Amino acid sequence: MMPKLLARVGLSTPAARAWAMYDWANSAMVTLIVTAVFPIFYKSVSAAGLPDATATYRFGMATTLALTVSAVLSPLLGTVADFSASKKRYLAWFLALGVASTAFMFFLQQGGWLWALVLFMLANIGANGSFVFYDALLPHVAEPGEMDKLSTAGYALGYLGGGLLLVFSLVMIQAPGMFGLPSGEGLTPAQASLPARISFLLTAVWWAVFSIPLFRRVPEPPATPRPAEQSVGGAFGASFAHLAQTLRHLRTYKQAFLLLVAFLIYNDGIGTIIRMATIYGEERHLSRTVMIGAIAAVQFIGIPFSFLFGRLASHIGAKRSIFLGLVVYVGISIVGYFMTTPLHFIILACLVGTVQGGTQALSRSLFAAMIPTRHSGEFFGFFSVFEKFAGIIGPLFFALVVKATGSSQSAILSIILFFVVGGVLLARVNVEEGKAEATAI
Repeated sequence: MMPKLLARVGLSTPAARAWAMYDWANSAMVTLIVTAVFPIFYKSVSAAGLPDATATYRFGMATTLALTVSAVLSPLLGTVADFSASKKRYLAWFLALGVASTAFMFFLQQGGWLWALVLFMLANIGANGSFVFYDALLPHVAEPGEMDKLSTAGYALGYLGGGLLLVFSLVMIQAPGMFGLPSGEGLTPAQASLPARISFLLTAVWWAVFSIPLFRRVPEPPATPRPAEQSVGGAFGASFAHLAQTLRHLRTYKQAFLLLVAFLIYNDGIGTIIRMATIYGEERHLSRTVMIGAIAAVQFIGIPFSFLFGRLASHIGAKRSIFLGLVVYVGISIVGYFMTTPLHFIILACLVGTVQGGTQALSRSLFAAMIPTRHSGEFFGFFSVFEKFAGIIGPLFFALVVKATGSSQSAILSIILFFVVGGVLLARVNVEEGKAEATAI
């Protein structure tokens, strides 16, 4: 019974299950550091004393800087990894950077907004760098015809893992006495922030420990050799040359490139909602307990809906399934604009949970089906560039609007434009032609 169930969701092999476990591992960082606990900690502890608009502006700019660095590094490192058969090694390096930066957040204190943002940026660079090589392993691990299912299964496991640790952290933050931590009135700032800081340390440990199966069970794909690769310097030189060549010939994969442009635009809206939701809620003076609780609920709502999107894609196709997700995101932006109560935030969070994992997972697997497998690292480097530039534009725009108006409300509504334009471009992608291009070259 269990083997049949695992096969239905794309987890039939040990390598596939180990690959998907990295989503379980890294989603703790994405959930607690990017989305839920750290933004609130930053606003209420690290940025204590700063005006709301100033704190939000600096947070948005830090996000922009971190994603810019990731975007610049991604294609080069992806190409090097292809040439030297070192996807797992580079993944490990970025994993170590992200885990260490997250662990050091334990030592943050009240008013230390600069160090908080430095560690936040390094943790983001570590996580996003690791995603390049993790995503590049997908076409090598998935069984034929199983990429949509495996990609969505990874997102579902990520929701479960991130959700479990977030629920545990929420209980610890709300009832620290249950865990033998200081509680009650008259706490020093360091004592009051201790539960949140412990959750950062737990996130680092979770991320590191649950990454181990990938390194043990997922085989390193073979290298794509080049004559100049006789040393590390040669590999980097060959990578620069080949990267330039790929840029010149990118038009050969015109359907994959069109998908990248569409993804750049609509994922900009998705990324902005993910990264700015709780800090926007803080500005609207919503209950922190409600916000973290709603985000925890998103993780568990996302589990069945991620699998559902995988099944839906097998019936109507990944492209149409992504369209459905974008329509829901338009509704999310409208709810966000009118959000004034905790109930509104809960509704918004639940809507996000229904489409977030499926939309992003299917974008990943659709792109994987339209690129040559032997160059997966290189092409997922480009995918990561477009993904990161999406993350750059949204938070940057958000920060600038907040700076100009003193409010985040108008920026939330403007996100609709990203979903509409991205959807129009996605409609022009010919999936079958893109798959043919990938195999013909």
